[in-house]
Amino acid sequence: MGITAVKICMIGAGYVGLVSAACFSEFGWTVTCVDNDPARLNDLAAGKSPIYEPGLDDLLERNIKAKRISFTGDLGPAVRDAEVVFLAVGTPMRRGDGHADLSYVYAATEDLAPHLNGFKVITTKSTVPVGTSREIERRLRALRPDADFAVCSNPEFLREGSAIADFTHPDRILVGCDDPRARAVMERLYKPLALRQAPLLFVDRESAELAKYAANAFLAMKISFINEIADLCEIVGADVQEVATAIGKDRRIGDKFLHPGPGYGGSCFPKDVSALIRTGRDNKAPLSLIEQVERVNSERKLAMTGRIEQALGGSVRGKTVAILGVTFKPNTDDMRDAPSLVIVPMLQEKGATVRAYDPQGEKHGKPMLPGIVWCQDAADAAAGADVLVILTEWNEFRALDLTRMKSAMRGAVIVDLRNALDPAPARASGFAYHGIGRD
Repeated sequence: MGITAVKICMIGAGYVGLVSAACFSEFGWTVTCVDNDPARLNDLAAGKSPIYEPGLDDLLERNIKAKRISFTGDLGPAVRDAEVVFLAVGTPMRRGDGHADLSYVYAATEDLAPHLNGFKVITTKSTVPVGTSREIERRLRALRPDADFAVCSNPEFLREGSAIADFTHPDRILVGCDDPRARAVMERLYKPLALRQAPLLFVDRESAELAKYAANAFLAMKISFINEIADLCEIVGADVQEVATAIGKDRRIGDKFLHPGPGYGGSCFPKDVSALIRTGRDNKAPLSLIEQVERVNSERKLAMTGRIEQALGGSVRGKTVAILGVTFKPNTDDMRDAPSLVIVPMLQEKGATVRAYDPQGEKHGKPMLPGIVWCQDAADAAAGADVLVILTEWNEFRALDLTRMKSAMRGAVIVDLRNALDPAPARASGFAYHGIGRD
C-alpha cells in the first residue's frame, strides 16, 4: 500500500527552504516554493540555484523537469493547495541586543492567515527561540479564529556543503508537535526517510525549539574548546591533531568539530549562540559556559591577525598577504560571519595589501571585502606575496604545488590557519610553515 502524496508550501527559498524543498520533491512530494525576490524566482524557474551547494543544481533540474517543484511569488494559491506549510524565512541576529529577529517569521504568519482553508499543518523550519511556535499559533488564532490548523516545530540540522546528504540521511528528524492529526501528517511526510531507518523523534514544541539551539551551541563549544587546547599545545610542545584524534576516539566525545582554526562563522553558530545566551538571560537562567564560548570565538578571530604579523617578523605594513579561502567553510559560497570578514580588514588597516582567491567566495565576498585584489587561482593569489595564509580548507588547497607557489612569491612564509597542509613537505620546499597547535 503506497503513501498518500503530500503537498507542501515552502515559504522562503533561501538556504534552508530551498534545500528542504528540493529534497522533499525528490521524495515524490509536490512542493511550491514562495519567495518575494523576483530575481531569485526567475533564476529558480530556470533551474539556477541562487546558492552554491554541491548537488543542488542537479536536484532542482530533475524535479523541475518532473514538475514536482515550482516557484512563485503568489502566496495565496500555494497555501490553499498545501497540506503542510513550512516557514523557512530568515531569523538573523537582531541589531543591538543579539536576540533572533522574528519579524520575517511573523510577517509570513500574517500573510498566510487569510488563505487557511481546511486543516493545515503550519511548521517552523527556521531556527526560532523557545515559545515561537506557540506565539505563531496565538497570532493565527487571533487573525483566523475560524481556521483549523496546528503549529509544529521541525528544526533543520543541515551542514552547508553537505546539506543534501544531511537531509536524506539524517542522524534524526525532530518534530515538536502537540496535535495528533498534525503528527499523522508529519509521519507521512517523513515516511520515505523512516523507511530507511532514520529516527523520527516527536517531542513537545518547546523541546524541539530548544534542542536546535542547544545542538548548535554544543558544537560551537567543541570548536572553541579545541582552539584553546591548540594554543596550549603550542606552548607545551604537543600536537593538537594528535590530541584531537586521541580524545575523538572516545565515543562519549566523538571526532567531529575538533579541528582547530580561526573560529567558527556561518549563518547558524554565531546568531544561534547569541540568541540562546539572550534566552537564558531573559529567563534568569544564565548560560555562563555558552557566554564564554561566544567570547572565546570573538577573540579568536582577532588573534589570527597577530599570528600573521608574528610570522612576518612583527608587522604586515608594506607586505602583500595572499589569502586562500574567504568563505566561512569549504563547499559553500556563504560569507556570513566568516573569519575573513574580521581578519582581512585588520590586515588592511595595518598596512597590508591583500590578494585573495576562493573557489566560490568572490561573488559575495567582493562587496563585503573592498580593496582586495581578487585572483583566478591560488598561484595567481601568491604572485609577489610575502606570506600565504590558508583561511578556508578547500580541498584544492590541500594539494598545492608548493614549488610553484614559492617561485611565484616574494617571501617564503605559510600561515596555515586550518592545518590543511603537511608541515614537512612545506618546509622541505623552503617555506617557513606556521600551523595551529603543532610544530
